[in-house]
Amino acid sequence: MEHTPLFTNDATVLGILIVVLAFIFHTSSSSNPFWKKFYTYIPALLLCYFLPSILNSMGVISGEESGLYFMASRYLLPASLVLLTLSIDIKGIISLGPKAIIMFLAGTFGIVIGGPLTIILLSYFSPDLVGGVGPDAVWKGLATIAGSWIGGGANQTAMKEMFGTSDKLFSAMITVDVIVANIWMAFLLYGAGISARVDKWFKADSSSIEDLKTNLADYQSKVARIPNLTDLMVILAIGIGLTGLAHMGADILSPWISEKAPQLAKFSLTSKFFWLIVIATTGGLILSFTKFKEYEGAGASKVGSVFLYILVATIGMKMDALAIFENPGLFLIGIIWMFIHVSVLLLVGKLIKAPFFFVAVGSQANVGGAASAPIVASAFHPALAPVGVLLAVFGYALGTYAAWFCAIMMQWAAG
Repeated sequence: MEHTPLFTNDATVLGILIVVLAFIFHTSSSSNPFWKKFYTYIPALLLCYFLPSILNSMGVISGEESGLYFMASRYLLPASLVLLTLSIDIKGIISLGPKAIIMFLAGTFGIVIGGPLTIILLSYFSPDLVGGVGPDAVWKGLATIAGSWIGGGANQTAMKEMFGTSDKLFSAMITVDVIVANIWMAFLLYGAGISARVDKWFKADSSSIEDLKTNLADYQSKVARIPNLTDLMVILAIGIGLTGLAHMGADILSPWISEKAPQLAKFSLTSKFFWLIVIATTGGLILSFTKFKEYEGAGASKVGSVFLYILVATIGMKMDALAIFENPGLFLIGIIWMFIHVSVLLLVGKLIKAPFFFVAVGSQANVGGAASAPIVASAFHPALAPVGVLLAVFGYALGTYAAWFCAIMMQWAAG
């Protein structure tokens, strides 16, 4: 059902989101016994995501009509990646070992087998739900979700074009994709707050992650200083300046590759967003070997975190929990599919005794891509955000192939 939100001006909506974020951070650092107990169970990052989604569901603001997510994902996300990568401990990230890749691939495998298994399961109970013919065949719509959940938006569009999914079905599948993926992301953000308990259940050794956190904390304390106006201007110049360069590079590379080697579209190499993220992250990595790294002491990662939290709020405002009731059958498919993905992750994580960090980031790098994987990674520690980016980029390359294979199996399962 269409409704006009109470606030439609993006300047007003941004003001509301910033006030909400400030309220959350103020109360989460409060010494009040009520808030201390409250945030023991509810991570602050989860609220940064959840409260805007409530405002959207209640019709106070509208994520669908707002342009804030585009602004945050194209401008603030790359700037935050630059600033969070500035103090990266590359040796520490390498020492994390192969478990991150294993969990990412386990997540991909869970999505690839989850689609056809869901169709087979539901065909026994509700064959109409997974039926349809021609462009409206449900498996064709689900193929676009596979593209999104393994790779990203470019892979999702590739699946639509490849299998000729109807616009109406594609629109419905985007809603399922966004809602189910965002609900799962909320669970991951909650899990980040209780990761020690999950690691205990996995019998996981998270010492390499803790060492990485300790090394960054030691470095921050060594270079820490009270930032002056010049420091803050230089930090903004680093983040936003490199974002500008990344946009310029993406504007050159994307159309050039599209013209010279269109077959590389299956690796997302014709996507401007792909190059934007890759160039920004690479720029941050390069600067981490220079004196600019010392701006971490003036709060570079804190400014990057501010940008990232604004992105979290704009992602949250895109979720309308009430949309589930408009097409419950399709959401049931999405939820069962996600359950299979999660089950595979937990099984593999338990078998290899992987820290929950690898489980969460491996999953989100698949399901959410480069826009949200660093958010989940930074929920464990801001220094870990680049791990989310690197895995998400891997997902872009793998997405079209794995999603195509998943779609073929779903076609077979649908008969």
